[in-house]
Amino acid sequence: MIEVRDLTKDYGPRRAINMINFTVNKGEVVGFLGPNGAGKSTTMKIITGFMAPTSGVAKIAGFDVFESPLEVKKRIGYLPETPPVYTDMYVRDYLKYVADLKKVPREKIKTQIDMALEKTNLGSVQKRLIQNLSKGYRQRVGIAQALVSDPEVLVLDEPTVGLDPKQVAEIRDLIKVLRGHHTIILSTHILSEVQATCERVIIIHQGRIVAQDRIENLAVQNQGQSRLNIRLRKDVADLKTLLGGIEGVVSANQGASRHDWEVHIRGTDEVVDAISSRVVKEGLGLLELSPHKVDLEDVFLKLTYGQDQAGVQP
Repeated sequence: MIEVRDLTKDYGPRRAINMINFTVNKGEVVGFLGPNGAGKSTTMKIITGFMAPTSGVAKIAGFDVFESPLEVKKRIGYLPETPPVYTDMYVRDYLKYVADLKKVPREKIKTQIDMALEKTNLGSVQKRLIQNLSKGYRQRVGIAQALVSDPEVLVLDEPTVGLDPKQVAEIRDLIKVLRGHHTIILSTHILSEVQATCERVIIIHQGRIVAQDRIENLAVQNQGQSRLNIRLRKDVADLKTLLGGIEGVVSANQGASRHDWEVHIRGTDEVVDAISSRVVKEGLGLLELSPHKVDLEDVFLKLTYGQDQAGVQP
């Protein structure tokens, strides 16, 4: 449904995205994940025809974004990071205006507007000026304009940015409702959004794709590694030295207090058992030992900020 090949974009001497490749299959919900400035919005603008690439190809439903722009625009709904709304228009009038622009057949316009209003829960404010709506409602109007033509593909760029927790939950629920009927690519830097709504993840960093896979596969990318949170009653100067000789102990770093330690291990439960036995044998007063498996956040931090910040060692 979405195909990107060797996509590159330069802004003068700065390369924003560099030879990126990915596909999104029909009906998938894919998270396009990366830190601010990674190249997410640039990629979204290119695949929606808003911006031309320096080189490479982007296709929607088999149509090249720049060779067949009208065919692509018939099949795509786009919510930029800043919703493209005219604040001096009423909600329903604005959606009719967008439907006309997208050449929705006249006999279907009312039905499509009603559908977009219902899916985004905007029925109660459809006769209000957009400028009088809260930010959350304006974001919904932005999603409604993307939906009003009932497109095959939805591209949502940071759809929950600046929203309060309740509004974020509402947008998440909406994306879940849209899943299957639309192919959705969700650009964000918020991990919880991806985990709550997406099936597959593409991680971009400094203009390059550094990982793409299903979430459960990425979460075990560092299979066999995990982190132990240990709390002791007594002080210890160097827990790594004390655990010396236990195969599988990678590192031991002091936590928020002198009694808390974070131990990175590679191996099975036998390593955990050996660590707990050693701590008890040394009489340090083991108050807590809780394992923490490597998850999507760990993988994301490792790939975008480096191994030290991620707390995962090679």
